[in-house]
Amino acid sequence: MTDGEHTILIDGLRFHFRVQGCGADVVLMHGWGCSTDIWRGVEAELAQHFRVWNIDFPGFGQSQMPTEPWGVEEYTRNFEQFCQMNSISRPTLIGHSFGGRVAIVFASRNEVDKMVLVDAAGVLPPRGLKYYAKVYSYKAMKMLAPLLLGKERGQRLIEQRRRASGSSDYNALPETMRGTFIRVVNQDLCPYMPQIKAPTLLVWGSEDTATPLSDARVMNSLIDDSGLVVFDGVGHYSFLEQPVRFNIVVSNFLGVDKLVR
Repeated sequence: MTDGEHTILIDGLRFHFRVQGCGADVVLMHGWGCSTDIWRGVEAELAQHFRVWNIDFPGFGQSQMPTEPWGVEEYTRNFEQFCQMNSISRPTLIGHSFGGRVAIVFASRNEVDKMVLVDAAGVLPPRGLKYYAKVYSYKAMKMLAPLLLGKERGQRLIEQRRRASGSSDYNALPETMRGTFIRVVNQDLCPYMPQIKAPTLLVWGSEDTATPLSDARVMNSLIDDSGLVVFDGVGHYSFLEQPVRFNIVVSNFLGVDKLVR
């Protein structure tokens, strides 16, 4: 396949990706709400030594939105088909945030050469009583409001409540992706982690509040062949906040020094 932008159909959905370089396959997997563009700096660096595949997950970037809500399993199967269609075997995966979720499930049941999880999601946070009270009161209101107020007034009340209490990520989404968001963020991927056999590097920002450093320590304890590198004073986008350091750390993990000798 020639270098550049490409679009293929996977189960009838348009799937966009960019590929450049030559050598062993490395796949860049973006986080929620992002696209291939967020990886451009890393892509350019790694394409000097590898065949780099930079993908848009369905519903993001230039890839088509699913017709119904997906969970991590659907995204993983979609990515597995992408790899089969492009003869990608034993890839190195680099997944940020949501992309790390797909990488975790993929690596738990497919051969992977190496994996880099960057401020990755997948550890379900502990839920307090306040959280469950909020969730179940909202569900009750969704069921009762149309019955007590009529369909139109009830729907307006539900929408007002959703906008007031929902996250900015959630509120910005079209309906199908709202369902996807709910399915994705509520799945605990810890049971998959002990099945991962590939050497895994965890790169984390010490000040990450979206996927806190405690998540990285859980992953490090569950993935047998894993190591953790922490960037002090950095948040959820460690590869953007410290790009030079990130490229050095990842290149060393992938053995770039051996490739150029």
